[in-house]
Amino acid sequence: MKILFYGSPPQALPFLRSLAREEECAAVITRPDKPRDRGLSPSPTAVKREAASLGLKVLDPPSPMSVLGELSALKPDLGIAVAYGRLLGPELFQLPRLGTLNVHFSLLPRYRGAAPVAWSLINGETRSGVTVFWIDKGLDTGPILLTRETAISPDEDAPALQSRLVELGVDALREALALLKSGKAHPRPQEGLSCAAPPLTSSMGLVSFEKPAASIHDLVRGLAGGPKAYVNLASPEGPRRLILLKTRLPEGGFAEPPSAKPGSIAHVDAEKGFLIECGKSSFLWVVEVQLEGRRALPAASFLNGLRLGAGKPLPLKI
Repeated sequence: MKILFYGSPPQALPFLRSLAREEECAAVITRPDKPRDRGLSPSPTAVKREAASLGLKVLDPPSPMSVLGELSALKPDLGIAVAYGRLLGPELFQLPRLGTLNVHFSLLPRYRGAAPVAWSLINGETRSGVTVFWIDKGLDTGPILLTRETAISPDEDAPALQSRLVELGVDALREALALLKSGKAHPRPQEGLSCAAPPLTSSMGLVSFEKPAASIHDLVRGLAGGPKAYVNLASPEGPRRLILLKTRLPEGGFAEPPSAKPGSIAHVDAEKGFLIECGKSSFLWVVEVQLEGRRALPAASFLNGLRLGAGKPLPLKI
Protein backbone atom coordinates (compact mmCIF):
# COMPACT_ATOMS: atom_id res chain seq x y z
CA MET A 1 0.00 0.00 0.00
CA LYS A 2 1.02 3.59 -0.64
CA ILE A 3 1.24 5.24 2.78
CA LEU A 4 1.51 8.74 4.22
CA PHE A 5 3.35 8.59 7.56
CA TYR A 6 2.91 11.33 10.18
CA GLY A 7 5.35 11.32 13.11
CA SER A 8 7.95 13.41 14.94
CA PRO A 9 9.72 12.04 18.09
CA PRO A 10 12.06 9.06 18.52
CA GLN A 11 9.23 6.76 19.61
CA ALA A 12 7.85 6.95 16.05
CA LEU A 13 11.07 5.64 14.48
CA PRO A 14 10.46 1.87 14.83
CA PHE A 15 7.11 2.32 13.08
CA LEU A 16 8.70 4.29 10.23
CA ARG A 17 11.46 1.71 9.79
CA SER A 18 8.95 -1.14 9.71
CA LEU A 19 6.79 0.62 7.13
CA ALA A 20 9.80 1.54 5.00
CA ARG A 21 10.75 -2.16 4.84
CA GLU A 22 7.30 -3.58 4.21
CA GLU A 23 5.22 -0.90 2.48
CA GLU A 24 5.57 2.02 0.07
CA CYS A 25 6.01 5.25 2.05
CA ALA A 26 4.88 7.91 -0.41
CA ALA A 27 5.73 10.74 2.00
CA VAL A 28 6.73 11.34 5.61
CA ILE A 29 5.19 14.39 7.29
CA THR A 30 6.79 15.70 10.47
CA ARG A 31 6.99 18.82 12.65
CA PRO A 32 9.14 21.76 11.47
CA ASP A 33 12.74 22.08 12.65
CA LYS A 34 12.83 23.35 16.23
CA PRO A 35 14.94 26.46 16.97
CA ARG A 36 17.75 25.94 19.46
CA ASP A 37 19.20 28.40 21.96
CA ARG A 38 22.23 30.66 21.46
CA GLY A 39 21.90 31.04 17.72
CA LEU A 40 22.50 27.39 16.87
CA SER A 41 20.99 25.91 13.74
CA PRO A 42 17.39 24.65 14.05
CA SER A 43 17.17 20.99 15.05
CA PRO A 44 15.15 18.55 12.88
CA THR A 45 12.85 15.96 14.41
CA ALA A 46 14.08 12.40 14.86
CA VAL A 47 11.61 11.30 12.16
CA LYS A 48 12.94 13.86 9.67
CA ARG A 49 16.51 12.66 10.15
CA GLU A 50 15.52 9.00 9.84
CA ALA A 51 13.32 9.53 6.79
CA ALA A 52 16.13 11.37 5.03
CA SER A 53 18.55 8.53 5.80
CA LEU A 54 16.04 6.08 4.33
CA GLY A 55 15.75 8.14 1.16
CA LEU A 56 12.08 8.93 1.71
CA LYS A 57 10.22 12.07 0.68
CA VAL A 58 10.02 14.32 3.77
CA LEU A 59 7.72 17.28 4.39
CA ASP A 60 7.92 19.45 7.52
CA PRO A 61 5.26 22.14 7.01
CA PRO A 62 4.29 24.62 9.74
CA SER A 63 0.74 23.44 9.09
CA PRO A 64 -0.05 20.06 7.50
CA MET A 65 -2.91 21.71 5.58
CA SER A 66 -0.34 23.73 3.62
CA VAL A 67 0.80 20.54 1.84
CA LEU A 68 -2.69 19.14 1.19
CA GLY A 69 -2.36 19.57 -2.59
CA GLU A 70 1.04 17.88 -2.66
CA LEU A 71 -0.23 14.94 -0.61
CA SER A 72 -3.36 14.62 -2.73
CA ALA A 73 -1.26 14.31 -5.88
CA LEU A 74 0.43 11.21 -4.38
CA LYS A 75 -2.92 9.34 -4.35
CA PRO A 76 -2.19 7.52 -1.05
CA ASP A 77 -4.02 4.40 0.07
CA LEU A 78 -3.62 4.91 3.80
CA GLY A 79 -2.39 7.43 6.34
CA ILE A 80 -0.65 6.39 9.59
CA ALA A 81 0.05 8.76 12.47
CA VAL A 82 2.34 7.99 15.42
CA ALA A 83 3.00 10.87 17.84
CA TYR A 84 2.92 13.48 15.08
CA GLY A 85 2.07 16.26 17.53
CA ARG A 86 -0.54 18.02 15.42
CA LEU A 87 -4.24 17.40 14.88
CA LEU A 88 -5.25 16.38 11.36
CA GLY A 89 -8.37 17.96 9.92
CA PRO A 90 -10.94 16.01 7.88
CA GLU A 91 -9.37 17.11 4.60
CA LEU A 92 -6.19 15.30 5.63
CA PHE A 93 -7.38 12.21 7.50
CA GLN A 94 -9.99 11.48 4.81
CA LEU A 95 -7.55 12.06 1.96
CA PRO A 96 -6.17 8.49 1.66
CA ARG A 97 -8.43 5.93 0.03
CA LEU A 98 -8.72 3.92 3.28
CA GLY A 99 -8.54 6.83 5.72
CA THR A 100 -5.89 7.42 8.40
CA LEU A 101 -4.90 5.22 11.34
CA ASN A 102 -3.41 6.42 14.62
CA VAL A 103 -1.28 4.27 16.93
CA HIS A 104 -2.05 5.46 20.46
CA PHE A 105 -0.21 4.35 23.61
CA SER A 106 -3.17 3.58 25.85
CA LEU A 107 -6.29 1.45 25.96
CA LEU A 108 -8.82 3.87 24.51
CA PRO A 109 -11.11 5.45 25.50
CA ARG A 110 -8.89 5.90 28.57
CA TYR A 111 -6.12 8.50 28.37
CA ARG A 112 -7.04 10.49 25.31
CA GLY A 113 -4.46 13.19 24.69
CA ALA A 114 -0.79 14.02 24.48
CA ALA A 115 0.67 12.10 27.45
CA PRO A 116 -1.17 8.77 27.88
CA VAL A 117 1.81 6.78 29.22
CA ALA A 118 2.65 9.32 31.93
CA TRP A 119 -0.94 9.72 33.09
CA SER A 120 -1.56 5.97 33.26
CA LEU A 121 1.33 5.72 35.73
CA ILE A 122 0.45 8.87 37.67
CA ASN A 123 -3.02 7.46 38.20
CA GLY A 124 -1.66 4.11 39.38
CA GLU A 125 -2.97 1.94 36.55
CA THR A 126 -1.87 -1.68 36.60
CA ARG A 127 -2.53 -2.33 32.90
CA SER A 128 -1.90 -0.38 29.72
CA GLY A 129 -1.60 -1.12 26.03
CA VAL A 130 -1.78 0.13 22.47
CA THR A 131 -4.80 1.06 20.39
CA VAL A 132 -4.83 1.24 16.59
CA PHE A 133 -7.83 3.35 15.61
CA TRP A 134 -9.24 5.42 12.76
CA ILE A 135 -8.78 9.17 13.14
CA ASP A 136 -12.01 11.18 13.15
CA LYS A 137 -12.92 14.76 14.11
CA GLY A 138 -12.51 14.20 17.86
CA LEU A 139 -9.38 13.90 19.98
CA ASP A 140 -8.55 10.16 19.96
CA THR A 141 -12.25 9.28 19.65
CA GLY A 142 -12.35 7.28 16.39
CA PRO A 143 -13.41 3.66 15.92
CA ILE A 144 -10.93 1.01 17.06
CA LEU A 145 -9.36 -1.48 14.68
CA LEU A 146 -7.47 -3.46 17.34
CA THR A 147 -5.89 -3.21 20.79
CA ARG A 148 -3.02 -4.96 22.52
CA GLU A 149 -2.85 -5.04 26.33
CA THR A 150 0.02 -5.48 28.80
CA ALA A 151 0.54 -5.41 32.58
CA ILE A 152 2.44 -2.56 34.25
CA SER A 153 4.99 -3.64 36.84
CA PRO A 154 5.02 -1.76 40.20
CA ASP A 155 8.38 -0.05 39.60
CA GLU A 156 8.09 0.52 35.85
CA ASP A 157 8.55 4.17 34.89
CA ALA A 158 7.38 6.11 31.85
CA PRO A 159 10.45 5.59 29.61
CA ALA A 160 10.46 1.82 30.30
CA LEU A 161 6.73 1.45 29.69
CA GLN A 162 6.90 3.63 26.58
CA SER A 163 9.65 1.42 25.16
CA ARG A 164 7.58 -1.72 25.69
CA LEU A 165 4.48 -0.12 24.21
CA VAL A 166 6.41 0.90 21.10
CA GLU A 167 7.43 -2.74 20.52
CA LEU A 168 3.85 -3.83 21.12
CA GLY A 169 2.60 -1.09 18.80
CA VAL A 170 4.83 -2.02 15.88
CA ASP A 171 3.45 -5.56 15.97
CA ALA A 172 -0.10 -4.26 16.37
CA LEU A 173 0.25 -1.97 13.36
CA ARG A 174 1.67 -4.79 11.27
CA GLU A 175 -1.34 -6.92 12.20
CA ALA A 176 -3.73 -4.04 11.46
CA LEU A 177 -2.28 -3.67 7.95
CA ALA A 178 -2.68 -7.40 7.37
CA LEU A 179 -6.35 -7.15 8.37
CA LEU A 180 -6.86 -4.27 5.96
CA LYS A 181 -5.22 -6.10 3.08
CA SER A 182 -7.28 -9.24 3.71
CA GLY A 183 -10.54 -7.34 4.01
CA LYS A 184 -10.99 -8.56 7.60
CA ALA A 185 -10.73 -5.18 9.34
CA HIS A 186 -13.86 -4.59 11.43
CA PRO A 187 -13.72 -1.25 13.30
CA ARG A 188 -15.71 -0.98 16.53
CA PRO A 189 -16.79 2.11 18.47
CA GLN A 190 -14.98 3.08 21.63
CA GLU A 191 -16.81 2.00 24.78
CA GLY A 192 -16.32 2.66 28.48
CA LEU A 193 -15.21 5.55 30.63
CA SER A 194 -12.84 8.06 29.08
CA CYS A 195 -10.31 10.31 30.75
CA ALA A 196 -7.94 12.98 29.52
CA ALA A 197 -4.15 12.83 29.23
CA PRO A 198 -3.19 16.49 28.72
CA PRO A 199 0.38 17.72 28.22
CA LEU A 200 2.64 17.56 31.26
CA THR A 201 3.77 20.72 33.02
CA SER A 202 6.69 21.43 35.34
CA SER A 203 4.39 22.54 38.16
CA MET A 204 2.90 19.03 38.29
CA GLY A 205 6.20 17.67 39.58
CA LEU A 206 6.25 19.36 42.99
CA VAL A 207 5.98 16.58 45.58
CA SER A 208 4.16 16.91 48.89
CA PHE A 209 5.10 14.27 51.43
CA GLU A 210 1.69 14.84 53.02
CA LYS A 211 0.34 12.58 50.25
CA PRO A 212 0.41 8.77 50.55
CA ALA A 213 3.64 7.07 49.49
CA ALA A 214 1.98 5.15 46.63
CA SER A 215 0.68 8.38 45.11
CA ILE A 216 4.16 9.97 45.25
CA HIS A 217 5.78 6.86 43.79
CA ASP A 218 3.32 6.90 40.89
CA LEU A 219 4.05 10.59 40.24
CA VAL A 220 7.82 9.94 40.18
CA ARG A 221 7.33 7.04 37.73
CA GLY A 222 4.95 8.97 35.52
CA LEU A 223 7.19 12.04 35.23
CA ALA A 224 10.46 10.10 34.85
CA GLY A 225 10.66 10.98 31.15
CA GLY A 226 10.12 14.67 31.96
CA PRO A 227 9.41 17.12 33.48
CA LYS A 228 10.33 14.99 36.58
CA ALA A 229 9.14 15.03 40.19
CA TYR A 230 10.98 17.20 42.70
CA VAL A 231 11.03 18.85 46.11
CA ASN A 232 12.48 22.24 47.05
CA LEU A 233 15.22 22.15 49.66
CA ALA A 234 15.96 25.08 51.93
CA SER A 235 19.55 26.35 51.89
CA PRO A 236 21.42 29.55 52.84
CA GLU A 237 21.61 30.42 49.14
CA GLY A 238 17.86 30.00 48.66
CA PRO A 239 15.59 27.13 47.60
CA ARG A 240 17.28 24.35 45.60
CA ARG A 241 15.36 21.84 43.52
CA LEU A 242 16.02 18.19 44.32
CA ILE A 243 14.79 15.91 41.55
CA LEU A 244 13.48 12.51 42.62
CA LEU A 245 14.73 10.19 39.89
CA LYS A 246 13.76 6.85 41.39
CA THR A 247 11.64 5.69 44.29
CA ARG A 248 10.36 2.34 45.53
CA LEU A 249 7.61 1.26 47.88
CA PRO A 250 8.76 -0.90 50.82
CA GLU A 251 8.00 -4.56 50.34
CA GLY A 252 5.30 -5.68 52.73
CA GLY A 253 5.08 -2.26 54.33
CA PHE A 254 7.47 -0.91 56.97
CA ALA A 255 7.42 -1.53 60.69
CA GLU A 256 8.84 1.87 61.75
CA PRO A 257 6.26 3.65 63.94
CA PRO A 258 5.02 6.83 62.25
CA SER A 259 6.34 10.12 63.66
CA ALA A 260 3.27 12.01 62.41
CA LYS A 261 5.69 14.26 60.55
CA PRO A 262 5.65 13.60 56.81
CA GLY A 263 9.03 14.45 55.33
CA SER A 264 10.97 12.87 58.20
CA ILE A 265 13.73 10.37 57.43
CA ALA A 266 12.87 7.02 58.99
CA HIS A 267 15.84 4.94 57.88
CA VAL A 268 18.97 5.14 55.71
CA ASP A 269 20.40 2.21 53.76
CA ALA A 270 23.49 2.48 51.58
CA GLU A 271 21.89 0.32 48.88
CA LYS A 272 18.20 1.17 49.12
CA GLY A 273 18.53 4.90 49.76
CA PHE A 274 16.59 6.69 52.48
CA LEU A 275 13.12 5.87 53.73
CA ILE A 276 10.92 8.92 54.14
CA GLU A 277 7.64 9.18 55.95
CA CYS A 278 4.64 10.21 53.86
CA GLY A 279 0.97 10.87 54.48
CA LYS A 280 -1.39 8.37 56.11
CA SER A 281 1.54 6.78 58.01
CA SER A 282 3.06 5.42 54.80
CA PHE A 283 6.73 5.21 53.80
CA LEU A 284 8.69 5.52 50.57
CA TRP A 285 12.25 4.61 49.63
CA VAL A 286 13.98 7.44 47.78
CA VAL A 287 16.55 5.58 45.71
CA GLU A 288 18.20 8.11 43.38
CA VAL A 289 18.18 11.90 43.35
CA GLN A 290 19.71 14.80 41.47
CA LEU A 291 20.27 18.29 42.78
CA GLU A 292 19.38 20.60 39.92
CA GLY A 293 22.50 21.39 37.89
CA ARG A 294 24.46 18.51 39.44
CA ARG A 295 24.94 14.84 38.57
CA ALA A 296 22.59 12.11 39.74
CA LEU A 297 23.53 10.39 43.02
CA PRO A 298 22.39 7.43 45.08
CA ALA A 299 19.99 8.92 47.60
CA ALA A 300 21.94 7.70 50.64
CA SER A 301 25.13 9.35 49.36
CA PHE A 302 23.30 12.62 48.82
CA LEU A 303 21.89 12.49 52.34
CA ASN A 304 25.35 11.86 53.79
CA GLY A 305 26.49 15.05 52.08
CA LEU A 306 23.82 16.95 54.00
CA ARG A 307 24.86 15.21 57.25
CA LEU A 308 21.34 13.99 57.79
CA GLY A 309 20.27 10.63 59.15
CA ALA A 310 17.34 8.76 60.58
CA GLY A 311 15.05 10.83 62.78
CA LYS A 312 15.83 14.08 60.99
CA PRO A 313 13.46 15.93 58.68
CA LEU A 314 14.44 16.59 55.09
CA PRO A 315 15.07 20.37 54.93
CA LEU A 316 12.11 21.24 52.73
CA LYS A 317 11.27 24.72 51.56
CA ILE A 318 7.49 24.92 51.76
